[in-house]
Amino acid sequence: MHIAVVSLFPQMIGDALKFGVVGRAAERGGFEVSCIDPRDYATDPHRTVDDRPYGGGPGMVLKVEPLRSAMRAAVALLPAGSRRVYLGADGRRFDQALARDALALPGLCLVAGRYEGVDERLLESEVDESWSIGDYILSGGELPALVVIDAIARLLPGTLGSSESAIAESFSDGLLDWPHYTRPPIVDGRAVPEVLAGGDHAKIHRWRLREALGRTWLRRPELLERRGMNGEERALLEEFKSERAMSARKCEDKS
Repeated sequence: MHIAVVSLFPQMIGDALKFGVVGRAAERGGFEVSCIDPRDYATDPHRTVDDRPYGGGPGMVLKVEPLRSAMRAAVALLPAGSRRVYLGADGRRFDQALARDALALPGLCLVAGRYEGVDERLLESEVDESWSIGDYILSGGELPALVVIDAIARLLPGTLGSSESAIAESFSDGLLDWPHYTRPPIVDGRAVPEVLAGGDHAKIHRWRLREALGRTWLRRPELLERRGMNGEERALLEEFKSERAMSARKCEDKS
C-alpha cells in the first residue's frame, strides 16, 4: 500500500516511521510512505503557504494554491482509486473498522492541516472525506497522520511478528483487550491468575473473553451496546459482574 502525506513538516512523518514494527515493515517494503511539502509549490520567494482569514480573527489559514498543487502531486504518486483524506477535528471518527476499510484501498493521500485550518474551498473540491482521531485540538495533522499510518500498517501481513497478533488486539472484535501478564509470577504480592499458568487453552480463551467483556463494560460500555453479545458472552459478563461484586464485599468486610 502507498500512503502519501501532504504536510508542512514532512520530517515529522519520516523520522517517526524509522522506529518499531511499522518502521521495520516500511524497510521490508510492506508499504510505502511519501511526504509532500506544500512549501515546495509556493510561487513567491518566501514560500508562503498561509494568509489571514477573511472576516478577521486570530491565526492564519492555509491557502488553496500551494496546498492544492501539493495534493495533486501526492495523488499522482498513488494508484488509481486512492482516497484523499483531510485530517481534521470535524471528520469521521477514525477507528479499527475504518483502518480495516482503508487497508483495502489501493492508496491514501493524507492531508495534515496546520494553523487555524484550510481554506474551505479546497476541502470542497479536492478532498473525498475527513477523518478525526478524537475530540481534542492538536497543533497540526501530522500526529493524526501517523496514528492512521500505524493503525493501517499493523494490519498488513508480516508487519507483526505473529499473524494472530493483529486479530487478538483491542477493538479487533469490538472489545477492549484483556489483562496481560508476564514473568515473574508474583509482583508485590500480586500473583498471575492461575488459569493463565495452567496450560488449558480452552479455559484461557474463556477467561480472556470474560475479562475483555468485563473491561469493556467497565470502561467503554458504549462499545458493547454497539457490538452486541451472544448468549455465551452475556453469561460470561454476568459471571464477571458477580465475581467483581463478591470481591468488593470481601474488601468491605476486611475494612
